[in-house]
Amino acid sequence: MTRLSAHARTRRRTLAALAAAGSTPLLAGGALAARTSEDDIVIGQSAHLSGPLAPTFTAVMRGQQLAIDQFNKRGGVGGRKVRLVALDDAYDPKRCVENCAKLIAENNPVALFGLAQTAAVLGVLPLLADKKVPLVGVYTGSPALRTKHHPYLFTTMASYKDEVQAMLRNLVMLQRKNVAVLYQPGPFGQLMAPVVEESAREAGVTIVSKVTMDVAGTEAVAAAQTLAAGHPQAVLFVSFGPGFVPFVKAARSYIGAPLYSISIANSRPAIVALGDESRGLAFTQIVPNAARLTNALTRDYDAAMTAAKAGDDYAHWFGFLNIRVLLEGLKRAGRGVTSQSLVTTLEGMGKTNIGGYVVDYTPTNHHGSKFVEMTIIGPGGKIMS
Repeated sequence: MTRLSAHARTRRRTLAALAAAGSTPLLAGGALAARTSEDDIVIGQSAHLSGPLAPTFTAVMRGQQLAIDQFNKRGGVGGRKVRLVALDDAYDPKRCVENCAKLIAENNPVALFGLAQTAAVLGVLPLLADKKVPLVGVYTGSPALRTKHHPYLFTTMASYKDEVQAMLRNLVMLQRKNVAVLYQPGPFGQLMAPVVEESAREAGVTIVSKVTMDVAGTEAVAAAQTLAAGHPQAVLFVSFGPGFVPFVKAARSYIGAPLYSISIANSRPAIVALGDESRGLAFTQIVPNAARLTNALTRDYDAAMTAAKAGDDYAHWFGFLNIRVLLEGLKRAGRGVTSQSLVTTLEGMGKTNIGGYVVDYTPTNHHGSKFVEMTIIGPGGKIMS
């Protein structure tokens, strides 16, 4: 892909947002839905469309819609269009569960898609079993969702544990076995702390200092100073949200060790805001590099992004690829797809290459991928792998 100046990327993001608003109107109650038809195949989603974390999800939502639009233009599911109806939960698990119940009751979706918080997904699981509606694709890699088989939950990407283990393998290879860890407070940090600490023990890595930091990053300097006291050889940023930018700046001043982060912290606005200070940041990625136009899926993505005049980043790609797995299942299930026939179709797919991204589902395995690769931010914010 051709790299753009910061001004050009900003302009493109603005145009993309305007285009999204035009094709996907905001409904009463914070719902998003494309223009409707009685023959549409409906997919339901609850997502944080408002609140402090909403900006981290804007490009993801846009990527999803670009994939749906492209799919529909190519004939959809036997001539039927797919329509996504999204309700705002402001990253509140209780509200997410309520939204999902409302979507099932009022919109009769074939599937739910793209929930973005572990507590919310766990809260929705009983509803899925009761209503026999599958949830295909989530934006959380929590190992808690993978410990017990659920007949109506399908994930499309690797887990957070897979990401942490990839970081630690890389650090061990580089002989950097003393690390510091920054966690997000609240449920996400509580979830990730035992995952990181168990994985570190297994890899022979020592955690020399650890701290929690608020999502906004107002505690960034204090957090960096606390971590620096342990003299780490690397820092693991196990969080996401706007606090990433101030923490990186503080870490550059007080720690001076390589910074590794999980994929959900990697947003284009954050990299742009950091400018030259982003150079050298290491991120795990659970989707292949979209800049490699070597397969049908990345070429489809490139075509969709070019047509939409949107910037190239992992957030758009994350949404695009995630929903493409669901769209592949719908297409294979056929024009008469139902919730149950979709489940049966997915379970029968086995190892399937979706234009360059491989998933593997069986009746006893609903977790389609363990793909993780390490990437580094290079000159000009370019992602290198």
